[in-house]
Amino acid sequence: MMVSRRTLIAAGAAASVASGLMAAQGRRGSNAARFGLGFAPHEGSFASRGDRLEQIAFAADQGFTAWEDNEAAGRTVAEQEAMAKALRQRNMTMGVFVASMPKWAQSRPILGANDGAEREAFLADIRASIDVAKRLSATRMTVVTGFMDPRVPVDIQTARVIDVMRRAGDIVAPHGIAMVMEPLNTRTNHPGVYMQTIAQGYAVARGANSPGVKILADIYHEQIQSGNLIPTLATCWDEIGYIQFGDNPGRNEPGTGEINFATIVKWLKAQRYTGVIGMEHGNSVKGREGEERLIAAYRRIDEA
Repeated sequence: MMVSRRTLIAAGAAASVASGLMAAQGRRGSNAARFGLGFAPHEGSFASRGDRLEQIAFAADQGFTAWEDNEAAGRTVAEQEAMAKALRQRNMTMGVFVASMPKWAQSRPILGANDGAEREAFLADIRASIDVAKRLSATRMTVVTGFMDPRVPVDIQTARVIDVMRRAGDIVAPHGIAMVMEPLNTRTNHPGVYMQTIAQGYAVARGANSPGVKILADIYHEQIQSGNLIPTLATCWDEIGYIQFGDNPGRNEPGTGEINFATIVKWLKAQRYTGVIGMEHGNSVKGREGEERLIAAYRRIDEA
């Protein structure tokens, strides 16, 4: 069959455009369907894709609708504003950042101690975090309630923690922000911490009785410390303000350990949960292969 020179030129131009579009798509990502729940990667989840802003863009193209940055409060104002802009452009929700974190090497603060200085320092952290939250359009910020004081009865410590949380709630609630207290496991990662279970967080949140004081339900920590995940979530649901995933053992993506995340996702959808779920874990495999496994793991549980 004879082909005209004009046809050949048109075909070549079309092939060139198609090749350019494919290359651009490869750089931009897959533009996959958005996830049904607000799973939030963090810097490092997609480390091979570039810097923080490039990772946000890549995550959005894979269908993720939220982002989490524990270190945001320690970044410069310019970095915070750049991240907030990137999230707005991609219609992504900002998850938690850390507003107050213990000094692990010193086992401080001790919010239930007889000396109230550390409670005042905690409140100063909370006040300083309000501008960060507003800059990032974040409505949740993580607080860790410090360590136990072996010299003070536990009930006394609990009363003091409730008191300081109520005071902190009075600071953040008028701004539409809630602190989410994170219970941590003592068996693998954080021996000596005060708040160790979601149930304990529930008691403190109920005592504080403030819309600015809620619980961060980290599934990894709760599985190690207590298990019984869905009944615990159900019992404490009214006081849970944020959720984080991470499988156990290993603290990597769903499917690498013992937790049935598909069942948890089904339960969360049944509750009509619309908040963020922080991907508070590493990747079980390094590099791009691990990143693809991460995306696939969340696709499996989201579609369950």
